[in-house]
Amino acid sequence: MNILIVDDSRANLAFMSDFVRAVGATPLTYADPARALADAPNLDVDLFLVDYNMPQMDGLEVIAALRNALWSAGIPIVMITASEETPVRHRALELGATDFLQRPFDHIDAKSRLRNLLKLREAQKKLKDRAAWLAAEVESATQLIVKREEEIILRLARAAEFRDNDTGAHILRMARYSFIIAKSLGLDSELCRIIYRAAPMHDVGKIGVSDAVLLKPAALSAEERALMEKHTLFGEEILAGSGSRLIQVASEIAGSHHERWDGCGYPRGLKGAEIPIVGRIAAVADVFDALTSERPYKRAWSLEEARAAIVKGSSSQFDPDCVDAFVRRWDAIVEVYREAVSRQETPMSQAPLEPAPAA
Repeated sequence: MNILIVDDSRANLAFMSDFVRAVGATPLTYADPARALADAPNLDVDLFLVDYNMPQMDGLEVIAALRNALWSAGIPIVMITASEETPVRHRALELGATDFLQRPFDHIDAKSRLRNLLKLREAQKKLKDRAAWLAAEVESATQLIVKREEEIILRLARAAEFRDNDTGAHILRMARYSFIIAKSLGLDSELCRIIYRAAPMHDVGKIGVSDAVLLKPAALSAEERALMEKHTLFGEEILAGSGSRLIQVASEIAGSHHERWDGCGYPRGLKGAEIPIVGRIAAVADVFDALTSERPYKRAWSLEEARAAIVKGSSSQFDPDCVDAFVRRWDAIVEVYREAVSRQETPMSQAPLEPAPAA
């Protein structure tokens, strides 16, 4: 263990160095207090041994400087004083000194004091290391739980997409579009990441829609349309009641991504800010991807056509702020689309949800 000694006397430094070695520690000697304070943060100091009587900066000033530094919290400080300097010792205690050595030394008493303080310091470091190890273990376990949670969500989202005759790539693109819009809106990084992970669940409620309706190649009747629209409520209910923030957001998205800014959407006809922000974001992302994707009943729109449709829907179908955010990051939107095209719509079984892209 290392003991940093501060004393302006070279003779005293030599004497104290021998004394420190006698207690089994390594001396780090400084005649200049200012230099000692400058170097100390990088020296792995376990105990400070500070003389009081120094011309440029006395021991009280050194103690005050050390105790004002966050890095030195908990490191014992021992001040060397003369026997008649009781007021000085009282002041040193007020400033944060741990103990004293009085000249002339009682060697047995002084060695015992230093050894005890070093043992205390060693115990503190072991406890700190143990706490750091436990924190790392907790973080590792937490991340494992999060990854498993995200995997379950993605696999459930895949199930819904496969029922709808989709390759599943839709949910990857839609998630990335949602992330880009969220970042453009200035939402905090953690919420953007949650939106990215939760967005693939937007159509999970299709699991509750019959194949006769879901896979019908022709136009839906009014009754069938009403049944199809219930997928939002089914999805919300499937995901409701979870203690997980991620699944809570997924539930909000599932239940609100077909609401409209003008109140003419479904399932509840929410209007404007009544619609959760995550649902407003997902609505833009979902419609844009649907427009640019080929379906049995429609051709894929060009990027320019789809963008124009989104802009036209501002303040009617879509939150105008979300549309503005979408337009601001148009280059990033196009990049996601082109990456998807270059991958030739990789099947979901071979394309796991990617980490959230950088803003």
